[in-house]
Amino acid sequence: MNATGITETTQYLTFRLGDEVFALDISKVREVLDFTSITKVPRTPEFMRGVINLRGNVVPVVDMRLKFGMTKTENTVNTCIIIVEIYLDGETTILGALSDSVQEVIDLEPGQIEPAPKIGTRLRTEFIKGMGKRDGQFIIILDIDKVFSADELSIVKDTGEQASA
Repeated sequence: MNATGITETTQYLTFRLGDEVFALDISKVREVLDFTSITKVPRTPEFMRGVINLRGNVVPVVDMRLKFGMTKTENTVNTCIIIVEIYLDGETTILGALSDSVQEVIDLEPGQIEPAPKIGTRLRTEFIKGMGKRDGQFIIILDIDKVFSADELSIVKDTGEQASA
């Protein structure tokens, strides 16, 4: 049984947060940047690390480790920022997702993807598209459009607009 909505072979960008491997649909990824200095914006949630200048555009950067309840991302030679497009309420928002390292682009067939686990009603798993299996390892496939709530995204969007004003 494959995950909902995944009916053809899809390419994913895999990245690490701690010991876990996550994946994003490659169509959502604009580019991957080496870690650069992030300007902190006051009075934003902890997972909002700040903003970066991307060719003259202000792009908010979110620490994916903090967003998923892990410890803050430490800057290493492998730390990078994945620039993604998030679609919410009919609008596209550009966002930087801070990760420990980017692995590779992989192809996953529908048969290699299991549905997201159902873990009762208290744990939110709707942002997990499925669980990929490759070389005996699980890959958590994220639905980046659902990782952030509408309220969180409006904070992210406002942060980018404030910083560019």
